[in-house]
Amino acid sequence: MAKIPVGVLGATGMVGQQYITLLDNHPWFDVKYVAASPRSAGKKYSEAVAGRWQLAKDYAANVGKITVEDANDVKCAIAAHKRKKCAFVFSALEMGKDETSALEEAYAAAGIPVISNASAHRWTPDVPVLIAEINPHHTDIIPFQRKAHGWDKGFIAVKPNCSIQSYMTPLHALVQAGYLIKKIIVTTMQAVSGAGYPGVPSLDIIDNIIPYIGVGEEEKSEKEPLKIFGSIINGVIQNAIMPKISATCNRVPVVDGHTACLSIAFGLKKPSVDEIKKVWQSFKGLPQEAKLPTAPQQPIIYREEENRPQPRKDRDADKAMAVVIGRLRPCNVLDVRFTALSHNTVRGAAGGGILNAELLKYKGYLG
Repeated sequence: MAKIPVGVLGATGMVGQQYITLLDNHPWFDVKYVAASPRSAGKKYSEAVAGRWQLAKDYAANVGKITVEDANDVKCAIAAHKRKKCAFVFSALEMGKDETSALEEAYAAAGIPVISNASAHRWTPDVPVLIAEINPHHTDIIPFQRKAHGWDKGFIAVKPNCSIQSYMTPLHALVQAGYLIKKIIVTTMQAVSGAGYPGVPSLDIIDNIIPYIGVGEEEKSEKEPLKIFGSIINGVIQNAIMPKISATCNRVPVVDGHTACLSIAFGLKKPSVDEIKKVWQSFKGLPQEAKLPTAPQQPIIYREEENRPQPRKDRDADKAMAVVIGRLRPCNVLDVRFTALSHNTVRGAAGGGILNAELLKYKGYLG
C-alpha cells in the first residue's frame, strides 16, 4: 500500500517535533510537507530546528532536507496538495485562538483535511473532539460539517486537552459497562512539556509547584469531557449533562507525563473495586479491534503497587499511548478514588493526533 503524503503545521515546535518523530517509518503516512512561522520559512527543516530540537530521538534525514514553508501561506499547501505531496495536515500551530481558527478553516476550505492539536475549534459545534477509543462515532459529524461550510473534501477534527486524556478512557470504560458517573473531583499535576512555547522559566518550576496552568485550563477540563461524551443531534454535537466535574490544575517539575488524582461518585449502580479493575483490564476500543498502528494493545493498564503510577516509570507504557492507573480505593466523600497517568506530548498530543488520523482513514475520510 502506498503511503499517504502528509504535512505538519507548526513543525518546529515541541508538539510538531513529536509529530515528526512519531511519523518516522509510519506504515500509512509519510511526511512530505512541513510548515512553521515566517522566521523558519525558507530554511531546511534541519536548519530550522538546529539548537531547539528537544527530543531524545532525532528526526529522519529525509525530513531534515525538506524546506520549511510559511504555515500562514495556504497557497503553498494547495500547491503541494496538487503535486500529491500533502493529502492532509496535522496542525500543531502555536498561535492565537482566532488566528488558528481562521487558518485551519482556510486549509479545510482548500480541500485539505486538518487533524488538529489546537484548542481553537474544540467548541465549534460541528467539529469532533476525538479520543479514538471513546467516541469514534463522532466522525459521523464530518458530512454535516462539510455541508454547513460548503467544503468538498476538507474538514477539521481535533483532539482534546492533553490533561483529560489521563482519565477519560477509564471513565468511559466504566460508563460503557453500565456504571453512570455523576460527579468527579479531579486534581491534575501537569508536566512542563505541556506548557507550550515559550514554556515555564526554570527558576519558576524548579523546587516549586505552580497552582495555575493558564487561562481556561480548568474550564477545559470541566467542559471538554461533556462534548466527548455527547451525541450528534441535528448536525451538531450536543454535550452530555453528566458527569459534573470540578477540576484543579497544577504545573509540576516533571518533564513529560500528566498525572491526575480523581474521586468519583456513581449513580444508583455502584461497582466494587474488583469490578472496576475487571472493567479496566478487559476494555478494548475500536482502535484495538481495528489494530490501528498507533493504538496501544492495552489502552488501560492497572498497576497494583501502592506507589504507581509514576511519570518516570510509566509514561512510556505501550508506545506511550496507554493510560496507567493505580491506587484504586474507596473514597470517604464520594465512592472511589484513583490516580491516572498518560504521556502528555504523545498520547495527549502528537500520538493522539496520529491515532485520530488512523481512525479517520479507517472510517474512509482520508486517502
